Amino acid sequence: MDYYVTQERLEELKAELSNLKTSNRVEIANKLKRAKEFGDLSENAEYLAAREEQANVERRIGDLEEIVRNAVIIKKNIDQDIIDVGSTVEVRRNGQPLKFNIVGSEEAKPEAGLISNESPIGKELLGHKVGDSVKVDTPNGEVEYKIFKLS
Repeated sequence: MDYYVTQERLEELKAELSNLKTSNRVEIANKLKRAKEFGDLSENAEYLAAREEQANVERRIGDLEEIVRNAVIIKKNIDQDIIDVGSTVEVRRNGQPLKFNIVGSEEAKPEAGLISNESPIGKELLGHKVGDSVKVDTPNGEVEYKIFKLS
């Protein structure tokens, strides 16, 4: 699976991965060692909490390694006529203008107008051009978006 990210976001993810693999692992190992010193592990809340934290960190490391390994850098193509990941799209919904930047799922922040290429709106917009309309199924019914600007 491809993960679309900007170069900046990829660097952030690599830094997080490095931190998790080094300082976080050492910190958890120390917590586990201290917790083992308290004796019976089956009733040791500190030990159980450290083990859960360890599992969460290892899961995140696995997720980040997958993302970094399969990262596709978003490159903005100013001359593009077709909506793709990295495009900035201006649409009208019920006459109201909206602006979206289509990004990969790791960078999506819908409240800031950054929508994932995997979101319902993002999926529908991909491959279209200025003048097209797309319809998106929402919990409140179908919504139509008219594309009026692409950059």
